[in-house]
Order: sequence, then structure tokens, then C-alpha cells
Amino acid sequence: MPIVLASASPRRQELLTNAGVEFVVKPANIPEVRQPAEAPQNFAERMAREKARAVFAGTKDEYVLGADTIVVANDFVLGKPEDEHDAAIMLRLLSDRKHHVITGVCLLGTDFEDVRSETTAVDFSALSDADIRGYIATGEPMDKAGAYAIQGAASCWISKREGDDSNVVGLPVTLVLQMLREHQVGGS
Repeated sequence: MPIVLASASPRRQELLTNAGVEFVVKPANIPEVRQPAEAPQNFAERMAREKARAVFAGTKDEYVLGADTIVVANDFVLGKPEDEHDAAIMLRLLSDRKHHVITGVCLLGTDFEDVRSETTAVDFSALSDADIRGYIATGEPMDKAGAYAIQGAASCWISKREGDDSNVVGLPVTLVLQMLREHQVGGS
């Protein structure tokens, strides 16, 4: 039986497909609001849990996978930019600095709820205003946490990575496969 992916993200779908995981897509349309003083990791994990629970409520004995990716730079939590101005602010914040990408993952079944997260450290090179304007003009940063795609044009600015690259794309595949195996879901 395929799992239910509580996300419309084409990147998550591609990662699961490449890993050989069978799934159907049922996006969770819930507000993604951080609570006051909520730690970044807790926020990512809570959002993954809430997404999985929202979709699970409408299923019958299916396994649901929820995920949420955030970028943390200088104690700021960066989700998806609201507009081009917001994207520029995020990219300036990332310029010439190390940041962390955290993806919360929740695998939910009728008799379990497993919530975990993965963190990857990413170092960005210095970006000029022209770099930022040019990148924003491509439209690529507009639906990405932290306003960049590691697998896209922004890859040339990544000077160092520590951790799972698939996590930065939006789903820590190794962690997800481990969770599926531990819960004997989907034959993984």
C-alpha cells in the first residue's frame, strides 16, 4: 500500500520517487505559524505533525508522511518568502554566512505517531546585490524555505555542506526510509 504524502511539494515527490517509495499526494492546507519563543526544531517538527494529522483525519487506515522545512540563520527562522522583497531580505541574511536547514518529519499510522527531524549546515558565499536581483528574477526562490534551492541556480553559492543534501531539498530521504523500515511501512 502506498503512503500518503501530506505535501504538494514537487521536490518531495521527486525525492520519494527516486528512493522507490510508492505514495499518493494529499496536501495539507494548514497555516504555518510559529508560536512565540518556539525553538526552530520544535516548530519544524510540530508543523510536520500537524500536516500529517490534518491529512490522516481524512484517511482510512493509511500511513501519512508529513514534512516541514525551515532555514535558520542568525536566530531567524526563514520559511518561504512572501514576495520578492522578502526573498531579497532572506538572501542578504544568508550571504557569507552559515545557516541550518531543519526538516521535521512525521510518519503517522493508526497505532503510532513518529516525529523526528534532520539538520544540515550550509555555508553560503558572499552575494552581491546583482546576484540577489538576478536570482529573484528567475522566480526560483519564491516557493522555497530560505528563498533558495540547493539543487538549482543557488548551488553555485554553496561553499560547504555538513549533513544530508536531500534534507536541504526538502525531505531527509535516509531518515524517512529508516522510519518506514522501523514501522514496516511500504515494504521499505
